[in-house]
Amino acid sequence: MEKLSIDQLKKTCSQVRRDIVRMVHACQSGHPGASLGCTEFFVALYFSQLNHNKDFQMEGKGEDLFFLSNGHISPVWYSVLARSGYFNLEELSTFRQMDSRLQGHPATEEGLPGIRIASGSLGQGLSVAIGAAQAKKIDGDDSTVYALMGDGEQQEGQIWEAAMYAPHHKVDNLIATIDFNGQQIDGPTKDVMDLKDLKAKWEAFGWEVMETPNGNDMEAVLEGLEKAKSLLGKGKPVLNLLHTDMGYGVDFMVGTHKWHGIAPNDEQLEKALGQLEETLGDY
Repeated sequence: MEKLSIDQLKKTCSQVRRDIVRMVHACQSGHPGASLGCTEFFVALYFSQLNHNKDFQMEGKGEDLFFLSNGHISPVWYSVLARSGYFNLEELSTFRQMDSRLQGHPATEEGLPGIRIASGSLGQGLSVAIGAAQAKKIDGDDSTVYALMGDGEQQEGQIWEAAMYAPHHKVDNLIATIDFNGQQIDGPTKDVMDLKDLKAKWEAFGWEVMETPNGNDMEAVLEGLEKAKSLLGKGKPVLNLLHTDMGYGVDFMVGTHKWHGIAPNDEQLEKALGQLEETLGDY
């Protein structure tokens, strides 16, 4: 896919955020907070960094693969997939509707292009990504595997089984990212179950750990992804701690867990859209 310029990437972010709030509002269900917070990451990945093919093949041979572990942030992924050409943009209007392929958590039984695993049962995505990365090594495929997790998800035990496994087996074609926004459904992570020093923990498990301090700045996100790629192939998997603000882009949603899984009403939607420029055309 042709890489977009910085200006084009930023404009795409604004449009994707409009998609997110409109999708969640239309069905009065979904998770806008972290979707808004991760917009720069998804846009940078799909429109600049990821070697992928919109003519979707489940096996993904010869292309980079992405696995979303925290599947509840499906609105941002669906928007980016549609605007990448995987399926018609108009299908975004079916989000969380009966018989829609765009379920609240990504699923595979309806064959939605771009989706390789059902996700949202937290803690599982990293394990799948590790398996896919190992398979690429066995096949002699030098492509990269990416995975995204939430920070609250680090409270799941399976994460740490996977964290121990990947360095032991030298899975060094894998970049795992943690959306480090400090929020989860019940409140700040430090209050629900304090994560302490995640960088030190992952390093202790044998990962090459780097940080992206401002995950809502496009230049910083691109720089972080480029740095992560430069660390591959050296015997260790790479972890990117991506610091974001939940709800970024909408002033009354930003920085609070209260918009983790709440849909805006009509008035709130109009207020949100008033802060987000329509740059590519609404679906």
